[in-house]
Amino acid sequence: MEELKLREVILAGHSLGGAIIQNLYHQSPNKITGLILVGTGGRLRVSPNILDTLKCNHLKYLETLFVGAFSRVTSKDLIKKATVEASKVSAEVTFNDFSICNNFDMLDKVHMIEVPCLIIVGNEDNLTPVKYSEFFHKKIEQSMISVIQDAGHMVMIEKPKEVNSAIKNFINKYYN
Repeated sequence: MEELKLREVILAGHSLGGAIIQNLYHQSPNKITGLILVGTGGRLRVSPNILDTLKCNHLKYLETLFVGAFSRVTSKDLIKKATVEASKVSAEVTFNDFSICNNFDMLDKVHMIEVPCLIIVGNEDNLTPVKYSEFFHKKIEQSMISVIQDAGHMVMIEKPKEVNSAIKNFINKYYN
């Protein structure tokens, strides 16, 4: 934002990206005019099994997590493509990302978000369940929630048209 000299922005983030934009908002609330929180939470605890598997067996992590990160109706081909892309990131980097998630906790600051927020979640998200998004919606006065059917944690990959439609509706409601 500083490099591009952006004054007012809407930030979007998925999962850890959602944690990052929450943190940025609390650091510079006057520069951010909106948030799009996708499959994220105010706290992001990670199962110890995921962390242990990452330490010991990266391939097993990829096989098990990505099956659990998608809806049960998502095509196996799409899951395989996402797994191939994720395999390009080292186990160490992925472990560090999950460790950051595991230590993230801004539950006590969620109510302080005073810009419009769009909250998007897949109805089958097992990593950041719908209740996380409902918590945001209850605590953030200017918020819209979009629970997308037949989608898991990777909602933006599984249902891109629905995610884009939710974003368009949000922009039209708050910024037109």
